[in-house]
Amino acid sequence: MTQRFRIEALVPTPARADFSCGVAPLDRYLREQATQDIKRRVANCFVALADDGAIAGYYTLAATSLPLTDLPAEDARRLPRYPLLPAALIGRLAIDRRFQGRRLGGALVMDAAARAGRSDPAVYALLVEAKDEAAAGFYEHLQFRRFASRPMTLFLPLATALQALDRAKD
Repeated sequence: MTQRFRIEALVPTPARADFSCGVAPLDRYLREQATQDIKRRVANCFVALADDGAIAGYYTLAATSLPLTDLPAEDARRLPRYPLLPAALIGRLAIDRRFQGRRLGGALVMDAAARAGRSDPAVYALLVEAKDEAAAGFYEHLQFRRFASRPMTLFLPLATALQALDRAKD
């Protein structure tokens, strides 16, 4: 990724109308629903802005939980026996066509991990609901793992993501 992007909370801007990732529901969400979700405190939306102010990509982040029983036995064994564990959900992630192929998606996931790591409420893992196998493969490349009972739902322990962020800083 040669171009630098600023990642910040979404604010009303005409640039939303120009965003096109090639998936109509993701484009429509940014244009029509993201601001409402923020106002209702259902999800926060963060955007990657190019130098010219164009929205290069975005993701949403919301609180969720995951049943301890959904985790693989090797992970669950090391955790307290609470029925639910705190998690952060990356609900949507999209990159504008003009900026695809520049590793911006991975940077947005790492930004989500950093935000979850800085939050006051504890967060055990990041969760994603992959829309298709290509999306699942993208997340697996970033070390997310599938739940056996829900193969299109993937998780990444936040400690793993934060370790990767620390290595990237070195």
